Amino acid sequence: METKAGDPGAFAHFDLKRVPSPAFVVDETAVRRNLEILADVKARSGAKVLLALKAFSMWSLAPLINKYLDGFCTSGLWEVKLADEQYSGSISAYSPAYKEDDLRDIARLSDHVTFNNPEQINRWRNLLSQSDCDIGLRINPEIALGETEKYDPSQPCSRLGFPVSQLQPVHFNRLSGIHFHNLCEQGFDALQATWEKIEPVIAPHYSQLQWINLGGGHHITRDDYDREALVEFLTNLKAKSGCEIYLEPGEAVALDAGILVGEILDVFENNMPIGITDISATCHMPDVIEAPYRPAILGERSEGEVIRLGGPSCLAGDIIGDYRLSEAPHIGQRIAFLDQAHYSMVKTNTFNGVPLPSIWLWNSDTDDLRCVKQFEWTEFRDRLS
Repeated sequence: METKAGDPGAFAHFDLKRVPSPAFVVDETAVRRNLEILADVKARSGAKVLLALKAFSMWSLAPLINKYLDGFCTSGLWEVKLADEQYSGSISAYSPAYKEDDLRDIARLSDHVTFNNPEQINRWRNLLSQSDCDIGLRINPEIALGETEKYDPSQPCSRLGFPVSQLQPVHFNRLSGIHFHNLCEQGFDALQATWEKIEPVIAPHYSQLQWINLGGGHHITRDDYDREALVEFLTNLKAKSGCEIYLEPGEAVALDAGILVGEILDVFENNMPIGITDISATCHMPDVIEAPYRPAILGERSEGEVIRLGGPSCLAGDIIGDYRLSEAPHIGQRIAFLDQAHYSMVKTNTFNGVPLPSIWLWNSDTDDLRCVKQFEWTEFRDRLS
């Protein structure tokens, strides 16, 4: 499995024993740094930037995020309610399909509601006429650029978006905007290739549109991202189309801003050293299994004995990966996986009764550390009946 890169940043100097195990630790300073980069892009380009709550919804940071971004994109009613209750700014909603009762509230609370195909817009026209929300259509660019097919919105027979090859002039009649999301942890070149594919279809209808949403998956805050090319592209697109241009980065807001701290509970031999940790891939980092990928670990060495680390659940596949640790593996040893603020935090679950990690907010400038969330066993009990 490929290692998912992670920059230790200030965490290289963080004492892992300052928090209980397991625990997510998010560096407020790192989040602010990412937000400043995004704010610079939007200031120079005139585009608007929304946080994708599906990737990072740590609302204790809402006051900070509200200072830099224009609003939030959501994937269903509960995220819409969270955006309305805890954040400020515009709310954009998209789901592959809606339930009627949910859509009624989504349309009431959201500024933009995007649909998966034109037939959905037609089906809900009476309900939508009772709200003031803008109506958008998600299109599928039909150009596969992702490294992993199941994470690629343009995979064959994709359920996400209306195929651009089927888009007709009549489909623009009831639209305020066009939305597409075709990237996953990618640079500017993937956005440019996607736009070159769909621009000939969209350009004749600029005058009918108020906004164009370029979706998420843009690794804008990564050091090697070509932000100058992005700013130029966004500036030109806004001028040429006369539309508001939106970006929906989620991961970019929290990139390299958090770690998941754990502890080795046991070490034994089975053809190689095996370490059992209180961090579970299936419960705490499910993308490790679903992607799959190998998360980077703090202080890993390039040489030395390899140990296989896995979680405490009974799932045979609860394997995190093979590592060369900074010291000889031993019971009670603290470890930390890098770049875990986004997606891991929002995907945690209590399978097998495995405890959820507590959540801590750290400021690497001031060294202030505070717990923002702890979970009791009742979190597991109260989900069941």
